[in-house]
Amino acid sequence: MKTHYSSAIHPILTLFIFLSINPSHGSETAVYWGQNGNEGTLSDTCATGNYNYVLVAFLTTFGNSQTPVLNLAGHCDASSNGCTGLSEDITSCQSLGIKVLLSLGGGLGSYTLISTDDANQVAAYLWNNYLGGQSDSRPLGSAVLDGVDFDIQSGSDNYWGDLASALKNYSQSVLVSAAPQCPYPDAYLDKAIATGIFDYVWVQFYNNEQCEYVNDDTNLLSAWNQWTSSQAKVVFLGLPASTDAASSGYIPPDVLTSQVLPSLRASPKYGGVMLWSKYYDNGCSSAIKGNVTNKYKYRGVLLGTKDSSDTQNFQVLLLL
Repeated sequence: MKTHYSSAIHPILTLFIFLSINPSHGSETAVYWGQNGNEGTLSDTCATGNYNYVLVAFLTTFGNSQTPVLNLAGHCDASSNGCTGLSEDITSCQSLGIKVLLSLGGGLGSYTLISTDDANQVAAYLWNNYLGGQSDSRPLGSAVLDGVDFDIQSGSDNYWGDLASALKNYSQSVLVSAAPQCPYPDAYLDKAIATGIFDYVWVQFYNNEQCEYVNDDTNLLSAWNQWTSSQAKVVFLGLPASTDAASSGYIPPDVLTSQVLPSLRASPKYGGVMLWSKYYDNGCSSAIKGNVTNKYKYRGVLLGTKDSSDTQNFQVLLLL
């Protein structure tokens, strides 16, 4: 800690102003969990201390009067009421300050919305079975999730904004996030994101070479600038956690922290990094943890003095 101050103060009138310059939006890390039974438990995932958001994936079937289906791969069988034990894991994560969201959609499944009324019905189901409502058949038990993630990769682009709005109407504290592909605008979520409703947008900068890091960050930054110019409130850089996690788009941690994140952190909409997925994260989140957030945080006290000649002298006490 270093203290810097002037040698003399003539305090007739002294003003104290606390200065604080912090990274935008906390600059955090999100991860998908639930699609491989060998990735460890949900509570163990949170206990690593590497994540701020965990996206439980996926609710693969819903909408158009279909019976909703929760598919958590090898973790548990929701159809036989076998996932209610995750309630304790969820509350354990939340006790650590980690937000846990249910992710809708994914690359496989049967999901669609056919009308605003359909969107409202799905919202009611989500509210009563996963969020703050009441139901006798809550698939994840009594724990109340923090929100809902939209990983929509098929079907139409209609009514997703209606669903997000309906969820917010139940409670403004319900978080809603979206996971579009990096080509801008996204084929399925563009209209929904344009509403400005979504709290977080973690853009998938993988499996799309035209907007990924390929030898340099030119294409990635071009797409990033488009996303940060959109109605998205907070934008995350979505990446595969290893070379096995996606067909393309992986960025080694040393390259990510030295060549990519410094440019992205300059954006006021920068929120952090999203990783797919916990199963493939065998060191990536640990390696980048200290660099996801802006490196410099300034705190201090601005001391202003005013002497009898009406001359103002200011000094800054910086605690670094």
